[in-house]
Amino acid sequence: MDPLVCIITGAGSGIGAATARDLASTGCPVHLVGRRMEPLGAVAQEIRAGGGIAEAHPCDVRDAEALQSIASAVVERHGRIDVLVASAGVHDAADLRDGDPGRWREVIDTNVLGVANACHAVLPHMDRQRSGHLVLIASVAGRKTWEGEPVYTASKHAVVALADSLRQAVTRNGIRVTMLAPGMSDTPILDTPFGNELKKTVRVLDPSDCARAIRFALDQPPHCSVSEIVLRPTDQVF
Repeated sequence: MDPLVCIITGAGSGIGAATARDLASTGCPVHLVGRRMEPLGAVAQEIRAGGGIAEAHPCDVRDAEALQSIASAVVERHGRIDVLVASAGVHDAADLRDGDPGRWREVIDTNVLGVANACHAVLPHMDRQRSGHLVLIASVAGRKTWEGEPVYTASKHAVVALADSLRQAVTRNGIRVTMLAPGMSDTPILDTPFGNELKKTVRVLDPSDCARAIRFALDQPPHCSVSEIVLRPTDQVF
């Protein structure tokens, strides 16, 4: 794969961090976006120590103007943006009867509007280039429903719809869109008592599994678009 200039949100941990490491290992300059500088800077330093090119940009994806500033800075440095991986997300498992509406707003604002904000920031540059690749991280929770985590599930259904609508709108400019829907993955979202119990019975995905799937989509020739990838642990059933 030729080096691609990449912006990755949610890059301080989980799938975002694994994707940053994977892409940087192929020579891609990676720009890491996340709310907390400490884990973000640690990932960037690890990549640079291995000979890669990485820069940390502390930013909350709910801040549309900050994301636009980061995109402009990346273009100023490299002349283009080839890839956005929109991986930032938060979780909530509360029932609608007794959950926290403030937390629900954070989930929707981060998981849905945060993805939209990131795409909004990079699309003008990709339109001018008439090329680019948007990778949106959803979840199998965007394809199925079950009792529990209703607002999180709704947010991931929204990401699935956003990805398909976006794909139809940008393809005429040579921009590809891939939606990745992972099953249970060993990320901070699963670091709960419920998640720890699940990990006793299911060999969950490693974030590097998701990174490898993303690289597969990016590796395809320009005329070939991997629109959706659903990646589950082999023994995960509903």
